[in-house]
Amino acid sequence: MSLKEKVLEKIIEQGMLPLFFHHDKEESIDILRTLYQAGIRVFEFTNRGPEALGVFESLLAVRDLEMPDLYLGIGTIKSVEDATQFLQIGADFIVAPLVNPAVGALVHEQDKLWIPGCMTPTEIYTAQQQKAALIKLFPANILGPAFMSSIRDLFKGQKFMPTGGVEIEMENLKAWFKSGVCAVGMGSKLIDPKNTDQLAENTKLALEFVSKAR
Repeated sequence: MSLKEKVLEKIIEQGMLPLFFHHDKEESIDILRTLYQAGIRVFEFTNRGPEALGVFESLLAVRDLEMPDLYLGIGTIKSVEDATQFLQIGADFIVAPLVNPAVGALVHEQDKLWIPGCMTPTEIYTAQQQKAALIKLFPANILGPAFMSSIRDLFKGQKFMPTGGVEIEMENLKAWFKSGVCAVGMGSKLIDPKNTDQLAENTKLALEFVSKAR
């Protein structure tokens, strides 16, 4: 099984993809350890600051030493330049807020998973033409489960994951999974880098809710 297939399988199995950005290496490592200990085995760090490359490199180093069964991806990748940098240091997969075919081609060349973000049927079709195995519906809080239900039959067989505003709340999760998504992305609703006291508890709760909501 290729790395691309392994990552996709793990995202679907986990049912959720946690994501966050923090400029501080040590605090980011602490968050990663907490997520791992709570049961997370695939995770997305986001490229949302000049420190992202250095922090991500540190996360990969800790992963290699302590968590060999964890897949680490990088998100908010819009350009080939950014994708190249993060792939060179070992990102397991690439997540984007938009569809850049050149980024998709680069990631595919390395046989890794590319998850582009889409908001319209045209963008979804474009992502499919670029062989996106998993598409991120973004921003999920604007689109809502009704959007997914409406377009599902247009794109039969396509795997979708909403990101942006997905709640750790049973009814919200049930609505999303009922609409046809295979997993959900969870950012600020799960991880607040400024307050991680409840992170372990919230992560376990989110995993439990996802499992029950499917």
